[in-house]
Amino acid sequence: MIDMNITIHTCSLPHTDPDASLAFYRDALGFEVRSDVGQGAMRWITVGPADQPGTSILLAPPAADPGATEDERRTITEMMAKGTYGWILLATRDLDTTFEKVQAGDAEVVQEPTEQPYGIRDCAFRDPAGNLVRIQELR
Repeated sequence: MIDMNITIHTCSLPHTDPDASLAFYRDALGFEVRSDVGQGAMRWITVGPADQPGTSILLAPPAADPGATEDERRTITEMMAKGTYGWILLATRDLDTTFEKVQAGDAEVVQEPTEQPYGIRDCAFRDPAGNLVRIQELR
């Protein structure tokens, strides 16, 4: 068997308001800003946990791909509005403190900390673009 040694470097989530998304991920979640390029709504912002420099989230304009059709852009916009397009699963050792901090940042609460029937305790928020952000408690 070959050891591939693959790590997660960057995942991507769409944004509709780069300043609001930046405030959520930087101020409410406490991530550091790694890069912020572009201007206006066409900004690509990379954030991540300070103690994990090799793992990032790219906040990008939705459907910025020039190959996307108008129908595809419309579908993406509709799915984002419903909160069914992008999501991410994060983890913390102190879910209650994390929940309180994120909630204090005026994030939209989807679910308060809950013990799930499948053995995970987690909570959920929506970021300013409607992406679902679930946070699990590490045990």
